[in-house]
Amino acid sequence: MSPNGSDRSSRRPMRRKLPQVLTAGLILATATGCSYNWEDFPRLGMPTPVTEEAPRILSLWQGSWAAALLTGILVWGLILWATIFHRRSRTKVEVPPQTRYNMPIEALYTVTPLIIVSVLFYFTARDESKLLELSPKPAHTINVVGYQWSWGFNYIEDVPGVEGDAKKDENLAAIPDKYLDAFPANAGGVYDAGIPGDRNPQTGNPGPTLWLPKGEKVRFVLTSRDVIHSFWVVPFLFKQDVIPGHTNVFEVTPTQEGTFLGKCAELCGVDHSRMLFNVKVVSPERYQAHLKELAEKGQTGYIPSGIEQTDPARNAEKNQL
Repeated sequence: MSPNGSDRSSRRPMRRKLPQVLTAGLILATATGCSYNWEDFPRLGMPTPVTEEAPRILSLWQGSWAAALLTGILVWGLILWATIFHRRSRTKVEVPPQTRYNMPIEALYTVTPLIIVSVLFYFTARDESKLLELSPKPAHTINVVGYQWSWGFNYIEDVPGVEGDAKKDENLAAIPDKYLDAFPANAGGVYDAGIPGDRNPQTGNPGPTLWLPKGEKVRFVLTSRDVIHSFWVVPFLFKQDVIPGHTNVFEVTPTQEGTFLGKCAELCGVDHSRMLFNVKVVSPERYQAHLKELAEKGQTGYIPSGIEQTDPARNAEKNQL
């Protein structure tokens, strides 16, 4: 038998198997999507946003997917084009002409990635700057304290019947001076200190529960007592590290009532998996009522926020806000 005949006979089994492989792939794709809600497809795996800021993150996520898909289509198209139109059986050439270099093509595959990266960098930097922008006077300020192996929440609020001044409280000494001006006057405050064994009474989900008011801007001041943690409320589509000796801050405005899951997203030790918490978004009236309930339980004042910073770090960038 001729070499060409041998090649054709060797390709026949592969041609017969190709429809079987494609059919199996189609069945697998449809079977795994039987329980999928197609209304969720535009979010591409992201949960439903529950803050005013989260749609910006979702838009960046969708744009990144669109850019990746277009790049993939271009690459796959070039691969298929080369496979179909430059196959040996079509050209009858054992070794195709060898090209040492091609300046237009080399310029194309050098410039194109630079353009892609530059565009992604621009939109990422633009959205990051907007997401980390701080208002002069947020409606509420909550100091989130991470510690092995749970979370504490200092509600820096002027709660009726609770005396104190958050700006001078020693338990909040880890918070830099540049954030103190946003604290309300006479903020005696209340707190909730969690343990891994806590449970949300409504859902039964593990961890303490952080309460937030719907429709009002909340500033989170993140501090740690021991190691690096990460504060992640899943439907916020946003997380930020909780670092000892350094304070991270961001703001959100909840838009949907309900109880949502939160967790530590930084491997912080042996019981990292137990650092779970809940976020309960309620009406502003119910939020104020909860603060009074904490005061009635005797949970007034603040728990220690974390490792105190050095004076240069505390007072750096005073004019940032």
